[in-house]
Amino acid sequence: MTIPHVLSIAGTDPTGGAGIQADIKTICEAGGFAMTVVTALVAQNTHGVREIHTPDTGFLTAQLDAVFDDVTVDAVKIGMLGTADITRTVSGYLREHRVPVLVVDPVMVATSGDRLLTPDAEAALADLCRLADVITPNLAELAVLAGTSRAATLDEALEQGRRLAADLDTTVIVKGGHLSGASADNSVVTPDGDVHTVPVARVSTNNTHGTGCSLSSALTTRLAAGDTTQDALTWATGWLAEAIRYADDLHVGSGNGPVDHTHRSRRLAAAADTTPWQLTASVPTVLESPDQLAAIGDTGAPAAASAAQIPAAGPWTRALWAASEPLYRDILDLPFITDLGAGTLDREEFSFYLAQDAVYLSLYSPALASLAASAPDQASALFWVKGAAECLEEEAELHRTWLGGADAATPSHVTASYTSHLMRCVQTRDHVVGAAAVLPCYWLYAEVGLTLADRSATDNPFAVWVDAYSGEEFTGSVSQAICLVEQAFAEATPAQRAEAVRAYLDASRWEVEFFDQASRRS
Repeated sequence: MTIPHVLSIAGTDPTGGAGIQADIKTICEAGGFAMTVVTALVAQNTHGVREIHTPDTGFLTAQLDAVFDDVTVDAVKIGMLGTADITRTVSGYLREHRVPVLVVDPVMVATSGDRLLTPDAEAALADLCRLADVITPNLAELAVLAGTSRAATLDEALEQGRRLAADLDTTVIVKGGHLSGASADNSVVTPDGDVHTVPVARVSTNNTHGTGCSLSSALTTRLAAGDTTQDALTWATGWLAEAIRYADDLHVGSGNGPVDHTHRSRRLAAAADTTPWQLTASVPTVLESPDQLAAIGDTGAPAAASAAQIPAAGPWTRALWAASEPLYRDILDLPFITDLGAGTLDREEFSFYLAQDAVYLSLYSPALASLAASAPDQASALFWVKGAAECLEEEAELHRTWLGGADAATPSHVTASYTSHLMRCVQTRDHVVGAAAVLPCYWLYAEVGLTLADRSATDNPFAVWVDAYSGEEFTGSVSQAICLVEQAFAEATPAQRAEAVRAYLDASRWEVEFFDQASRRS
């Protein structure tokens, strides 16, 4: 794999939220090797700019020469330039040193609405934009470049973007972050007027310092890696949405703080950790009483089961829910689930998830059939057989509707490992172990469905999925499954119960992995 060399030409931010400091982190997160040329040394923090020192254009050219004389530059992202002289110097240099990808973030207007450049500098920057492959203005900058007033709606902004793209013969990214409403969609607008919109939910936070710098740097890097503009914007928008979503946890400064640029990489690193799951390892070897599970997880007591919307059937399933409740919270915190509920999930991520779900159901069905064969009575056996048949029906429906009749997908390593765990439990272990292993697919799915039904947007394009797992038919089956597991635990030996709890917790952990896997794709 070739790592693209991406050069940021911009100002600085000592507190790390914007400028080249943000660009370096972003370029690395997007898969590039970051290089920088400094146009201005800015004394700023989360409360604003205090002072700016601008090196002379001779030193600017010396920096550019140092990079271009030695390194193959695959892409350039331009941020703050500040003066007409600097802008013309950069523009002239890049006309003589063409790069495969040039993205300009035309820094012209402050968040307050104040114009940052002289008319001469604005004219020089507009001329530089004609050289770019893509420009990423905010709404105020879009209006200045288009020679009109700031757009109040996305439709107005898109119309301004169309006119500007045609005038400059350059692709324009129209950003919805400074609009109001539940959505903050970004759009690719091409010179011929085509529009491709990437939906994204608005996050309620004041910590969005440097989002413009970061989006343009991510876009530049993905373009340098070979993505189309649509795919690059989709990746950049999704990555930035996650960075904004977790910005408040950084606690950097007391003003408008930065986003969490590296949250995605930390999440992926955690997902790749091969340390054995501690939740399962902490289960006692024998369980005489459900009270012995009180210390499992970080909830402290089985009383945490009150968080379940579908109630436990007795003390054992109450203890199971309490032990797995931290994993349920992990599921709800996943970007995949958050975006699914908001209706802004990337369609390709959802399609990947559904394709893997179809594979899972094709294997979950025989697992339930095997469980039926070991059932202690006819009523239990009939329930599990009915579940096996419904899995096959659901798999067929997925292929007919969502997947458009596509061939079956290859199981991912997550899907293969999860289903292998289930088959081992139902085919080689005692009935209670198998029953406990298959329960999370019922119970956790229903809890997620019910939670998203309460949170979901009214026009959610994924409402059919939410409705399916929050509907009375499915939740009724879940209640029955919980009752059967409670019964199995009551009749099991202490050693069998301990093994069953471990099987249940492992399956619950696999549910986290299963929901998250679509967000881990490169």
